[in-house]
Amino acid sequence: MSKAIFLDRDGTIIEEVNYLKRAGDLNVIPGALQALRDFRNSGFLNIIITNQSGIARGYFTEEDLNIIHSELKKLLTDEKGELIDDLYYSPFHKDAAVERYKKDSDDRKPKTGMIRKAVAKHNIDLKESYFIGDSFTDMLCAGNAGLKKILVETGYGKSDIEKCKIANIEIDYMAKDIKDASQFILDSKDSKDSKDSKDSKDSKD
Repeated sequence: MSKAIFLDRDGTIIEEVNYLKRAGDLNVIPGALQALRDFRNSGFLNIIITNQSGIARGYFTEEDLNIIHSELKKLLTDEKGELIDDLYYSPFHKDAAVERYKKDSDDRKPKTGMIRKAVAKHNIDLKESYFIGDSFTDMLCAGNAGLKKILVETGYGKSDIEKCKIANIEIDYMAKDIKDASQFILDSKDSKDSKDSKDSKDSKD
């Protein structure tokens, strides 16, 4: 089975912009490219999971969003190619101004529809995977899906940690940013790999 890093988009990989409408306003958070590269080199898939209710509200179209995501993938590319393995977005909202997007969709975080689609497509082991996000909604979604939860201080993280505490959502790690989150994950992986290797050796002795 595969293992994955599920990533929120705004406030986690790129700087938070209220209802980002134009590719020209994309700003990748410092360290994000290296973090994605480190995840890839450690055997993780990088999968973006993002709510985009701006479409439902009529602020921009799916065509606009596709242009934004095309540019984002270019920015998140190194000499070996794109560092994003897949990207899912939910354009829905129950109070949508655009009728076709007006519904309480299972794809909208904190529900887990987008994650379930990724799991089915990529054969992902959720127990070995993580969710990195900057909001209470992200952490609730991670909990609903059975993923390990990392909240970053970029975006809304500094304020939403209190919401998590009130809701008794236990965060696995509070990270300064995505690069800090990657270091925590890779250190945890190294520790687990070392323990598994020792246990295997002990069982043979």
